[in-house]
Amino acid sequence: MTTVPLRKDAARNWERIVAVARALVDEGTPLQLNDIARRAGMGVGTVYRHFPTAEALLETVAAPGLEALAAHGEQALADEDPGHALAGFLTRTIEAQVADASLSPVTAAHTDALPRTTELKQTLRSVGRELLDRARDAKVVRADLTSADLVPLMCGIAYAANVHGDPATRVETARRYLTALLEGLYLS
Repeated sequence: MTTVPLRKDAARNWERIVAVARALVDEGTPLQLNDIARRAGMGVGTVYRHFPTAEALLETVAAPGLEALAAHGEQALADEDPGHALAGFLTRTIEAQVADASLSPVTAAHTDALPRTTELKQTLRSVGRELLDRARDAKVVRADLTSADLVPLMCGIAYAANVHGDPATRVETARRYLTALLEGLYLS
């Protein structure tokens, strides 16, 4: 499906809306389209024309992070060391979740507003499953660990780091928590 390029003014409006939403997400403020319109200095109809729901806007904000994680996952699949590949992918996932407040709610959502979000989440699940299967087949991780366990474990670590970590050291805290988890997953 091809999309018609936006007019220059519409493209500027889209970029402004996303920038305002990104700033709100970063400060921990829930996205409300009326508030975004006010903060962006435009009519609410303009915001709704670009983003029919707050979920669609949040997914748009999260898309670059999801795309970067998917690309990293594809690179991890090329790593010949299955344990290293899985650990690297999980580390990058945790770092991204802690650094980008838009990722956790989008990845945890049961439904998606945008087809691109669904596609990216499927890619991430597929990559995680394949990396785990490779590590399990190489007998470097516990045999009872399933791919369905990975998302809640990563979300739990991100949540714990965000709640209990100092904002200046959240990524380091998340890495430490992940290391402790990995030591429980990997065979001695």
